[in-house]
Amino acid sequence: MIEYAFFQNALAGILIISVAAAIIGTYVVTRRLVSIAGGVTHACFGGLGLGYFLGVSPVAMAGAVAVASSLGVEWLARRHNVRADSAVAVVWALGMAIGVVFVFLTPGYVPELNTFLFGNILTIGRADLWAFGIYTTLLAAYYTVRFRVVTACAFDPDFARVSRLPVTAVTTVMTVFIAVGIVLTIRLVGVMLLMSMISLPQMIAETFTRRMAPMVAGATAVSVLCCTGGLFLATVINVPCSALMVLVLVGVYGMARLIKAIKPRHRAL
Repeated sequence: MIEYAFFQNALAGILIISVAAAIIGTYVVTRRLVSIAGGVTHACFGGLGLGYFLGVSPVAMAGAVAVASSLGVEWLARRHNVRADSAVAVVWALGMAIGVVFVFLTPGYVPELNTFLFGNILTIGRADLWAFGIYTTLLAAYYTVRFRVVTACAFDPDFARVSRLPVTAVTTVMTVFIAVGIVLTIRLVGVMLLMSMISLPQMIAETFTRRMAPMVAGATAVSVLCCTGGLFLATVINVPCSALMVLVLVGVYGMARLIKAIKPRHRAL
């Protein structure tokens, strides 16, 4: 399979997406924003439906909706004392409702919607790799330059605000990165695998370390190994690769928790 160009693109895509997902996911998990990521992911469905209805690029429209919805959730939570989970529920439901309405109003059948929901990493092309590469480079550069501030905002935004750090600016930039990353990857990995890649590798790494940099490195390694293993395993048993990658990640997380539970007992003995 490695001799085929589409399989080579899938492997390269896994590597690039894993790096981006590790950075974004570590920020999301440490700030307890997984629900916001899920809300933005499903809000994209409204942009897709609107794009198909208007005859414009569904991905571009989904990107605009994702950025607007993510910034809207942050704005409601920060300025109007609305609980983040409540704002996410509104954005989630509104996006899905708008998507269903405009898909229904669009003449004909929209076959690509299943791709956005379930994804197919084997469809990654050269243009996608370039887009992922540019996005990941910008994300990694910003994360490296603002590492200390991002870490402070992720673990304790109130303390960072008291310390006069630019919490609002950093939060806004990271929120935009999250939204753009979701839009770039949702068509290729689907909602199911995307949510797993920005939560499970980080949870596995968090089992063994609480520091930001080791979490990012560990999440990247776990994501690459599990997704690559799931991809090769899917070619052997002939099942959807995205679903199998999620199962491999869940299995590794279960093993990590088991090792963590056994290790203190072993020391006590």
